[in-house]
Amino acid sequence: MCNYRCNGGGVRQGYIFSTTFFNIFLNGIVSNARRNHKPSVKADNMPENTENADNTRNENRQEQQQSQTTVLTFMLSNKVEAGLWLTRMFTVVCTVLFFFPFMGNTYSFYQRALISNAATSALRLHQRLPNFQLSREFLGILLMEDSCHYLLFSIIFMNSYPISMTVVPVFLFGLLHACSYTKNILNVMGPNSLQFVRNLIAKLEAQQINILRFVACTEIFLMPAIIFMLFTGKSSIILPFVYYRFLTLRYASRRNPYCRNLFGELRLALEQVCAKPQCPQFVRSLLSKSMALVARLAPAVPAQ
Repeated sequence: MCNYRCNGGGVRQGYIFSTTFFNIFLNGIVSNARRNHKPSVKADNMPENTENADNTRNENRQEQQQSQTTVLTFMLSNKVEAGLWLTRMFTVVCTVLFFFPFMGNTYSFYQRALISNAATSALRLHQRLPNFQLSREFLGILLMEDSCHYLLFSIIFMNSYPISMTVVPVFLFGLLHACSYTKNILNVMGPNSLQFVRNLIAKLEAQQINILRFVACTEIFLMPAIIFMLFTGKSSIILPFVYYRFLTLRYASRRNPYCRNLFGELRLALEQVCAKPQCPQFVRSLLSKSMALVARLAPAVPAQ
């Protein structure tokens, strides 16, 4: 009944077999279409290459598991570097949660950021000076290390009133120093893995000098902030003296001259302000005395 032919005369309107003839005609069209064309979709709407799709998914899953195993093996091959990376990333996360309090107490994240930075500094000191000696010479070498400076920095502010400027240097140092190890992890995962993270790291490294200058600026202006907090009752009387010691260590740093350079740039800028005729006499006198006091308190730096 699937073979049909056209009837030019048709049937009368309202004829009882009109629907039957229409179904026979439509069934013939569908049967011819099925004989002339092989369907690519089965009756259950599933692709015929389901086995290949399952194999592809299994291969992708195996590649992901292999990548995770390779990254874990790479991190376990140098546990100190992996520990430094983890503590730095934890410092970054705690600092973000301190500035943007999505959960918990902000003061706890403030303390955790400084504790994590102290752990980073201690591990870095272990790398730089593995053989501890109880001597004056070793103590002098220890105090010349930047990691020792920020270990003292974390201890100074760990239990003090939370100051937002305090966690800015540890956040930027943690973010900047974690970049190189993050790139190594991405290289282990694959040359094209997480390209957007690679682009962010490249942009961050391009601004390295500006970031270090900003950190030095924060270290300098944290001193007047502590003095102001002393008069408001939010700081102990010992804190300015202890932080002054930290600032002298940063000023005399061998590996990081940005604090010392920024002090010199600020002095030149203030001298230019004092030299202008529009500068009032009391402002000129105040700035001159302040510069003389800072110069007198600055430590002597040996020639590099």
